[in-house]
Amino acid sequence: MIVDKNNKVEDYKFKKGNLNFAVIGHVEWINFLKVDQLPKPGVISHSEKSLEYPAGGGSIIAKILSDLTLNQIHFFTSLGNDDYGDKCFKILSNMGIKLHVAWRDKPTRRGFSLIDSQGERAITVIGERLAPTHKDNLEWNILKKMDGIFITASDSEIFKMARSASILCTTPRVGLNTINNSNVLLDGLIGSNLDPGEVFSFSELSLKPKYTVKTEGEKGGIIFPGGRYKAHKNKKLKVDSYGCGDSFAAGILYGMASKWDIDKSLNLAKVMGRDASEFFGPYANNDEKELN
Repeated sequence: MIVDKNNKVEDYKFKKGNLNFAVIGHVEWINFLKVDQLPKPGVISHSEKSLEYPAGGGSIIAKILSDLTLNQIHFFTSLGNDDYGDKCFKILSNMGIKLHVAWRDKPTRRGFSLIDSQGERAITVIGERLAPTHKDNLEWNILKKMDGIFITASDSEIFKMARSASILCTTPRVGLNTINNSNVLLDGLIGSNLDPGEVFSFSELSLKPKYTVKTEGEKGGIIFPGGRYKAHKNKKLKVDSYGCGDSFAAGILYGMASKWDIDKSLNLAKVMGRDASEFFGPYANNDEKELN
């Protein structure tokens, strides 16, 4: 069964919903570098463009959801008590996202994303991924008011609290043990079928999610139940593949929380993933900084 339909989201005017969303997860301070080629042993490559921003799956999904709904997004995260943590907090807050932060006496995770002339990226991260836990004194009671929640990093107890939302989605990168130990039924488990860190088999899950999506970039992907689907072709030149999967995941969550059928939700996800490849860096309209 092929899920792909012709009712593309761009064929009708998208109207923002009035839904409440929370994202629970991580932030990474990333230096985005446009290079003439990805690194090879013994070869010196040159960067044509540089941009630094808070990024990572949690930040990307929170920003995409804030673009889709009229209501403020609640983002539960953890940051290091350092300059990078402060900058992450200020920039994401200025985007209109409400941050609930567990501050740590550890460095905020940093990293580099190198993007070649074909728009493909290679990421190197530095340091521990900081994540909130249920023991952090945050406003967890807000989760009960949410139409949809996406988790990119947390513990099993947070999954139990988040299950109060109408729709709960996550990524296998959270850790299958964390998901299994929570013993909650997921509405969506969304990950890359090309990333070894996110590949898994259904036999590894104690509870089978309502929908599981394994993305394969420009080749589309597979949804269970359903089948293979095709990706939307780019309308513009592909610039940077960073954040495409996270943008796709935000689209799935939004559609499911809107009570759309899975085909319509998948269409929105494909549009969000494709559009994310058409600009440099993690967020649209923030790619104007050139390397000095």
